[in-house]
Amino acid sequence: MTPALARFLTRLYPRNWQDRYGKEFEAFLLENGGGVSTVVNVLCSAFSERIFPTRGGKMNPDPIDPMSFGTITKRPSAFIPVAMSLTALTMLAFVLIGEIIQNGHIIREADEGAVAHLWQILMAGQLPVIAFFAIKWLPRAPKPTLLVLALQAFTALASMAPVFLLKL
Repeated sequence: MTPALARFLTRLYPRNWQDRYGKEFEAFLLENGGGVSTVVNVLCSAFSERIFPTRGGKMNPDPIDPMSFGTITKRPSAFIPVAMSLTALTMLAFVLIGEIIQNGHIIREADEGAVAHLWQILMAGQLPVIAFFAIKWLPRAPKPTLLVLALQAFTALASMAPVFLLKL
């Protein structure tokens, strides 16, 4: 490995990457040498780095904190339980409002019906998603994760409240 080739291979990487790792990488290439396979590997890595840049430090192009509440709520494991609770609450509200409009009061039947079974599936189905979310995100970002878990708990309790209060 010649100094000119090591410098050329280092300059194939994006500017941010060069600023952070360039000198060390160039020294590494000079020290360890390498043949055609090393050159091909560096070419592929440089191309990959231009498409999928390394995240971290000053190279992170996203000015928003990656561990903020707003960012974490965009994760599927954060918003799916909330959506499931709100869906269950909406189904329950439509059925109850429909019964009040049609009959003037809420009818309690012996058979729970399809809506009750869907409500149960939605409420129970979100538990593994919440557990996954808590296990994955609590160690990484405790404060925003606890806020999201509180939001998930609030929406679940909001969906359970009519069932408990109306003794459905």
